[in-house]
Amino acid sequence: QVQLVESGGGLVQPGGSLRLSCAASGSIPRFNVMGWYRQAPGKERELVATISSVGTTNYTDFVKGRFTISRDNAKNTVYLQMNSLKPEDTAVYYCNVQWWGMNYWGKGTLVTVSS
Repeated sequence: QVQLVESGGGLVQPGGSLRLSCAASGSIPRFNVMGWYRQAPGKERELVATISSVGTTNYTDFVKGRFTISRDNAKNTVYLQMNSLKPEDTAVYYCNVQWWGMNYWGKGTLVTVSS
């Protein structure tokens, strides 16, 4: 059984920063891809960023230069450092881990960017 637990969401003013964390537990193979997705009200879930177990990263265009994804393989934890936040970044952020067709999700953490 794989579990993902996100933390670090909250309310932040435009231009501010937040750091999300996601701890994974269970039977997770050494080679996997962890990532962050988000879903804003009334919209579909979308990719934010992913990082492989060897450190290869992928960002969607709207976060490039503002968000940084990283991971600690020893802790099976993935992070998302979010800077220069905008109101349109408001969403529930979901952690994801996948490998060889297996796909697991966390329950999400709410990020609200508002003055």
